[in-house]
Amino acid sequence: MLSIAHIKPGDWLTLLLGALLTAFLGVTLWQGGAADKAIIRSGGKIFSVVPLSRNQLISVPGPLGISQIAIHNLQARIASDPSPRQYCVRQGWLKQAGEVAVCLPNQVSVELSGKQKNYDSLNY
Repeated sequence: MLSIAHIKPGDWLTLLLGALLTAFLGVTLWQGGAADKAIIRSGGKIFSVVPLSRNQLISVPGPLGISQIAIHNLQARIASDPSPRQYCVRQGWLKQAGEVAVCLPNQVSVELSGKQKNYDSLNY
């Protein structure tokens, strides 16, 4: 049986370096990168592609009514939607490339896109 007394200083250093490397790789490679535009869809078709550099409020028509997409400080969110449960509104601000908010009953979505596409297991 191995006890803590048998672990040498070099072993602790190896464990520490391994943990730091794992944390560093997780932070740098897991993120989708910086987003520079928002792709807004309505009814499965692209409604608009807008830059995140300009603050604006965009009205997007859907089967249930109008959804409001807010662009502010290089972020995007669905500010209001006529859907009953408001899941897409509660999702909040999208900041990284690859993040998506979808209002299913109203068939409206917003996806952030950047220079680097992140890994998406749904498209694998």
